[in-house]
Amino acid sequence: MLRPLGFATLAPLNSTLFSQMVFFPIILGIILLVLLVTVVKLDTFISFMLVCLFVGITGGLTVAEAVDAIQHGIGDTLGSLVIILGFGAMLGKLVAESGAANKITNRLVASFGIKNIQLALIVTGFIVGIPMFYTVGFVILVPLVIAIAANTKLPLLYVGLPMLASLSVTHGFLPPHPAPTAIAEMYGADLGLTLIYGIITGIPAILAAKFLLRKTMQRIQPPLLKEYVVETDNRYPVPSLTICLLVALLPVVLIGGASLVSTFAPHPVITALGNPAIAMLLSVLAAIYFLGVRTGRGIAVVTKTLASAISSIAVVLLIIAGAGAFKAIMVATQVSEQIGEVLGGLGMSPLILAWIIAALIRVSVGSATVSALTAASIMLPMVGAKGVSPELLVLATGAGSITFSHINDGGFWLFKEYFNVSIRETLMSWTVMETTVSIVGLIGVLILDQII
Repeated sequence: MLRPLGFATLAPLNSTLFSQMVFFPIILGIILLVLLVTVVKLDTFISFMLVCLFVGITGGLTVAEAVDAIQHGIGDTLGSLVIILGFGAMLGKLVAESGAANKITNRLVASFGIKNIQLALIVTGFIVGIPMFYTVGFVILVPLVIAIAANTKLPLLYVGLPMLASLSVTHGFLPPHPAPTAIAEMYGADLGLTLIYGIITGIPAILAAKFLLRKTMQRIQPPLLKEYVVETDNRYPVPSLTICLLVALLPVVLIGGASLVSTFAPHPVITALGNPAIAMLLSVLAAIYFLGVRTGRGIAVVTKTLASAISSIAVVLLIIAGAGAFKAIMVATQVSEQIGEVLGGLGMSPLILAWIIAALIRVSVGSATVSALTAASIMLPMVGAKGVSPELLVLATGAGSITFSHINDGGFWLFKEYFNVSIRETLMSWTVMETTVSIVGLIGVLILDQII
């Protein structure tokens, strides 16, 4: 077994954290990653590769050994995730282009009424956000939010922020989104339980953000940008609300339902239906038929939609692959083992530690996906420590990854431009909302840790 060279070997493991310097290679690696992504503006995947080589070589590996570890890390990570993420992208695309997302939103707004418009959009964010990537959900729903604000004369932020908080929760906490799914795979967590715990902790986080920002949402009233109002595509009929809801929520029903049923009455068929790959495959097939073929779209049209969905996640897959390579390098150099031993001696809850590490990387890099997966790589040796649930560790890591979004985050600028607010107003609203969801999410995780 290879041993890391340099500072990490100069002191025994029971020495102080600083003097031992087991963090030295990883700290330099993270600093390098931050500089490459934020200052140099280099592609994130390429940045990950360079950092992996740097950490591997400084950790005692030869170039050939480092490359071999990188290849195995990418293969191990993507091998189990490509199916889930690919099907997730296809489902989200079909839900969006079929008009199902619009129909769900409009019906909820009509059912809840103007007085409960925020609650309606929170539910919408949850329903639509679960099968979609964050940016897709954002781009689809925000124009609807603008249209609702225009029709009701309510402040735009009052209408939109609670919905975005809901989207953030689905992005950071809930499978089958890329980061939570990838982290769950790395930690060996059950996706069904992660989904259930994520919903339990996510709802209070959304409500807390809504309460904390109630005055801000009323005070900041930017003029509406009419160009973002969605025009309805009438070329194909939109399925009934029941079908739209069933298709959009089918992954949740299958994965979460199977996990619950298996707890009381385990059965091979139930287990198979709850397998994320099978659940997503069945959901996509249902969407192809009910949202595509049955509405008059030819199979060629549906296939084109599916192809565009796959191309849209290529960047996400590469980022996840880079994080997988990073994890493999840490294992190969034994840095992760030494870090795990040191962290275990700090007396800090692994849940809090995971949140802190993810939050620090998030503030530095800006990407929630990068920060979550990088933090998971660092926390990997701590999985199972002190009896901590791997599912809760997924949620703690995810919560940390969405904290304090600022100018280095693409979501920050999406919000600023779509909502037509200043940078200062974006910090006062969007940034505070993301941070609130993150902190309250962590509190919810810690409470659950005392209960389960």
